[in-house]
Amino acid sequence: MTTVPTGRSRPTIALLVVLLAFVTVPMSISGAAVALPDIGEDLHAAGASLQWVMNAYNLTFASFMLVAGSTADLVGRRRTFATGATVFAIGSLVAAVAPGIVLLDIARALSGIGAAGVFASGGAILATTFDGAARTRAFAALGSAAGLGLAAGPTLAGWLVGALGWRATFGLHAVLVVVALAGVGFVAESRAEQRPRLDVTGAVVFVAGLGLLVLGAVQGPEWGWASPGVLALLVVGVGLLVLFVVLQARSTAPVLDLTLVKNRRFLALCMVPVVSTFGFVTLLTYLPTYLVGASGFSPQRAGTVLLLMTAPVLLAPPLAGGLVNRGVSPRTLITLSLVMFAGGNAWLSVIGPSSSVAVIAGPLLTSGLGAGLSFGVGDGAAMSLVEPERAGMATGFLNTLRIGSEAIVIAVYGAVLVSLIGTRVGSQELAARVAAGDLSGSDPGVLADGFTHALHIALYGTAAVCAIGAVVIAAALAPPRRAAAAAPSVPQDAQLTTKAG
Repeated sequence: MTTVPTGRSRPTIALLVVLLAFVTVPMSISGAAVALPDIGEDLHAAGASLQWVMNAYNLTFASFMLVAGSTADLVGRRRTFATGATVFAIGSLVAAVAPGIVLLDIARALSGIGAAGVFASGGAILATTFDGAARTRAFAALGSAAGLGLAAGPTLAGWLVGALGWRATFGLHAVLVVVALAGVGFVAESRAEQRPRLDVTGAVVFVAGLGLLVLGAVQGPEWGWASPGVLALLVVGVGLLVLFVVLQARSTAPVLDLTLVKNRRFLALCMVPVVSTFGFVTLLTYLPTYLVGASGFSPQRAGTVLLLMTAPVLLAPPLAGGLVNRGVSPRTLITLSLVMFAGGNAWLSVIGPSSSVAVIAGPLLTSGLGAGLSFGVGDGAAMSLVEPERAGMATGFLNTLRIGSEAIVIAVYGAVLVSLIGTRVGSQELAARVAAGDLSGSDPGVLADGFTHALHIALYGTAAVCAIGAVVIAAALAPPRRAAAAAPSVPQDAQLTTKAG
């Protein structure tokens, strides 16, 4: 099987098209969170129905990623990208005009499906358009684009909500993707030369299994982790994913070629964004709540402080890509990144209700720089280990772990915070309010201390996960001994950029 590019190709325009889409998709995650209070007030929604504005997007985004990647290899990466971007734009437009919360939630779920198509095929387009040092630079730019969308989403959405209303946020997402679509004609089409029929059964089983697993994690904090409903979702979800693996082992045209997973270095690189979720995304999600609730910061000041962590995400990927092209191994940068996550989270345990910005600046910069070093470089290194005809499948699997872990880890992290706060304040209901940033009550000082105690334990826990992840991933990325012995003149770490499994 080989990749067959067709049509006129303008690599620079192709890169810009993918980058614009990769800015917009994560912006739709972080930006929508800022709009939730105004959405709830305008549509008279609260609780679960309001939270599903976020959950519906994350659920379908994670569940359809792998299927979208495998489909891209069969029907064409450009076609899948264009279709995904169109679906995303339609969902965003419907969200912008939705008269009620139910239609808004449905529109967000539709946008998530489109986002899966964009993310799964976008990385595959770059992997088949660029090679060598150019590919490293392209994936470094991709990391900066995703970081820009994640970091700029809350600020831009806050401005739009204040000036034009929450509907303008979703309208902007649609406009940006439509602009990207205008350049799709300059992206060369590529697909596998042999195109067997898609394993529909495997696709349905995977989407259902991962969807139920993510749904169980999302509903766990609300229904209770020991509730029959959550347990049923988790058990059935895991069971379907096990069934999916069995089906793929027997399929002649699998949605996921299990030889990808057997490549220890590729699998290790796919675990990098999972560890990043623990070390970076959890802070991005819950630290603003602590700063506003326990430290008394205004939302605007909390967002400004967060720039200490998000700005390095925009600046570091090109630096990391340049270092790789100058001979620094991706393995070294990725290991350093995960160690910085561990150090940054542990260091942040100095935070308290009265802490100054200067006290927390160091750990925030450390964690942000760690994220910037791995964003883009890890993806590029992973794609260098995969044959072009499986680029979509590989990108889909990589991003499935990224988005799926975000949905699950964020839900579990929040539940842990609530549980730990509850041991201090004596009420799980009150603890849930405190974890959401509401410290109004008879003794705000006690509530702030409870929040701080819980956050410190959670920070130490994520630091431990990142430290263990750094050791395991560094070991897995080591080249085989036979390969190292056969190429003594080449730095062992540099061999990560070859296609040897």
